[in-house]
Amino acid sequence: MAGWEKTPRGGENALSVLLSKMRHGLGAEHLRGRTEIELLLPPATFVDVEAALEGAHRAESSIAEDTGRRHGARPGLLSRRHQAVPHRAGGALIDEWRRRLEEVRLRGLECFAAASLGLGGPALAQAEERARMLTELAPYRETGHRLLMEALARRGNVAEALRAYEKLRVLLREELGIAPSPAVQGVHRRLLDSADS
Repeated sequence: MAGWEKTPRGGENALSVLLSKMRHGLGAEHLRGRTEIELLLPPATFVDVEAALEGAHRAESSIAEDTGRRHGARPGLLSRRHQAVPHRAGGALIDEWRRRLEEVRLRGLECFAAASLGLGGPALAQAEERARMLTELAPYRETGHRLLMEALARRGNVAEALRAYEKLRVLLREELGIAPSPAVQGVHRRLLDSADS
């Protein structure tokens, strides 16, 4: 682990003590170096961050290939309600990983909602729930609003879907001075057409 931020006074001694304890606990063969520390993990070690990144990629590929309907691609690891990195952890490296993992979490929620839409039936309730989570976690991310509109409409709540669009439209107009994306507007037009017929 290279690139320590500025070490506080007395921090080197505290770090040496900590590294000594870690070597004792982990085994000296797993922790190498004195100034730049390298953690050596056995080949079969499971690293949940890597699994999350790979899971997001697999789920997105499945959705893109329209196999979500057949395989029920549900990246559960990515859609848990807890945060992957607690907010009390600090530092530039931790902050960067927190941002990356939050993006993976949002992508996972999108995939979960899209796969649930593809499955239909009872899974539509899960699509709505995950889409609502997306709109709360990332209110300017239009994908969540689009998925929410589609889930509500598929569950027979077209008026609620139209309200979801209006909420997004007002948010984007008042905060950013823009209209929803063409993809979201297309869903809105389709909902209006179905309501008129």
